[in-house]
Amino acid sequence: MSHIRITKQFSFETGHALYGYDGKCKNVHGHSYKLSVTVIGTPIGDTSHVKFGMVIDFGDLKKIVKEEIVDVYDHATVFNKNTPHVDLAKELSNRGHNVLLVDYQPTSEMMVTDFAEKIKTRLPEHISLHSLKLQETETSFAEWYASDNM
Repeated sequence: MSHIRITKQFSFETGHALYGYDGKCKNVHGHSYKLSVTVIGTPIGDTSHVKFGMVIDFGDLKKIVKEEIVDVYDHATVFNKNTPHVDLAKELSNRGHNVLLVDYQPTSEMMVTDFAEKIKTRLPEHISLHSLKLQETETSFAEWYASDNM
């Protein structure tokens, strides 16, 4: 049976700031992110299986990505937990804002790497994460490929 890649797209709104950066992105700002998640596998060949012919049910993939990424990052502000932004993060959090402190500079490159690790742990054994594309603006995106990270 052939290996097939399937892709599901997601969108979410997230704020962040890049501490120590020498441009405008040192300021707290936000993006309308678009995330494309591509998995690869062999379609289920058992004709009696309820998901016969599917690599993975798009609904099952949606559940994983929503729980791990979209529901966590949507309308949150992300800061590197090792920067002075921690004081601002605590203040915002104390005022009821959704704040995430991460172990990395919250660039698209680092976020897509983090997302890949989170999604991979939730996929069924017979499905592999092939790639992610995290689009930060209409013309800027970061991509993660399994083949580049073996």
